[in-house]
Amino acid sequence: MCTPHNITAPSDASPVADSGAASLGADEALLEDLVTANRILFDQGVLDAFGHVSFRHDKDPQRFVMCRNMAPGLVTRDDLIEFHLDGAPINAEGRRVYLERFIHGEIYRFRPDVMAVVHSHSPAVLPFGVVKQSPLKPLCHMAGFIGKAAPVFEIRDVAGDGTNLLITNQELGVALARSLGDGTIVLMRGHGSTVVADELKKAVYRAVYAEINARAQLQACGLGEPTFLSEAEALSTMHTIEGQIPRAWGLWAAAVNR
Repeated sequence: MCTPHNITAPSDASPVADSGAASLGADEALLEDLVTANRILFDQGVLDAFGHVSFRHDKDPQRFVMCRNMAPGLVTRDDLIEFHLDGAPINAEGRRVYLERFIHGEIYRFRPDVMAVVHSHSPAVLPFGVVKQSPLKPLCHMAGFIGKAAPVFEIRDVAGDGTNLLITNQELGVALARSLGDGTIVLMRGHGSTVVADELKKAVYRAVYAEINARAQLQACGLGEPTFLSEAEALSTMHTIEGQIPRAWGLWAAAVNR
């Protein structure tokens, strides 16, 4: 049996000491959108008690903002924390932080174009990370961003057998970022998925429609062999539909902010 190498991770979300750097104070509208994003993703069934969403700091690209370790549906403005890309918190002030903050930091480091990240365990997406013969592909015109097919990150290739499947350090974060490559989504075998975008609202949209597309794909496969979008169709639909994201965001935000 292969033993994990160079992988040590805490078993809980113990408080992590702040780096000592001063908070820069991200744009207030972005911070409010991050609160709303957490609530939308919970309301849409993408996040439950677990999962997280972040945005790259608007005043320093070497930082990102995410909430403290908590259920996303309960996030408020006061729960938001700044982090360095290495995962070190800046203003946690003794509050617990997510074990998997390295997903976010290493993707931001690897992909300068990425401005927001969503990590989830959305239930319809999960099966596509464990069945090699059935990759997640864009079936619906709302999910053209998936591209040809979503890659799958296999943690055993990095850390051997016996891990807890979580991305709990920089080494694993780097490996996940490389699996994502220049795409918009990467599945994580037995774990979930991570979606990225060049803005927060788009990342939320993509996380929601990755789940919707996965659900439709599971249903279609029960009927027969699906006809998926071609690469050209996926690109064309992505450019067209993602121009309409404010419509979806407005509806979802109104529902959670009543």
